[in-house]
Amino acid sequence: MPSLILASASPSRLSTLRSAGIDPTVIVSDIDEEAVVDRYQVTAGDQVSLLLARVKAEAVADAIDSSDYAADTYLLGCDSVLDIDGVSYGKPLTRERAREQWMVMRGRSATLFSGHWLINMSTGASVGASSATTIHLADIADDEVEAYLETDEPLHVAGALTIDGFGGAYVSGIEGDHHGVIGLSLPLLRQLFGRLGVRWHTLWNVRPDQGSGR
Repeated sequence: MPSLILASASPSRLSTLRSAGIDPTVIVSDIDEEAVVDRYQVTAGDQVSLLLARVKAEAVADAIDSSDYAADTYLLGCDSVLDIDGVSYGKPLTRERAREQWMVMRGRSATLFSGHWLINMSTGASVGASSATTIHLADIADDEVEAYLETDEPLHVAGALTIDGFGGAYVSGIEGDHHGVIGLSLPLLRQLFGRLGVRWHTLWNVRPDQGSGR
């Protein structure tokens, strides 16, 4: 049975996989995202998300001993960015930057790009792609922005927003894959596994209603 390593600290991505019947091993990459983007001089949201997903996946792949894992082990790196008017917004990290982003975002529509990079740990074969989902944001008032910032939730998520937390009430609608909004598109991931010759259902290692079991 194929197994999966998730190179992401995102609880939302982990929860999405587990709900879909896949309980991965989590090994988090430690890269400077802004430094990577500056180094490669990419600006388009889909390119930024795919680049960071690839760098994260390759960083973890380089850091672990593949001989410790079965031959049918795969490693997934992910990253998301929010694009408005051609400007990409990643994790703001500070309240000041998150506030600035929300002043631009509120009442607008944006595109959330989620990059996926999948590596076969045995052969080194890899594939990648980005999903794109349109998000319509509510025109929230200043005090709502400040209250949201107080939760610290927007500091550590792409575009200073997550739909499956405090920020969910500020999303008035989406167009596209709703899984992509939380950073991991299940339909796209299924396609990527297919390109590496892996049938999606062979990855199921936990019943969705049982949780992790670890």
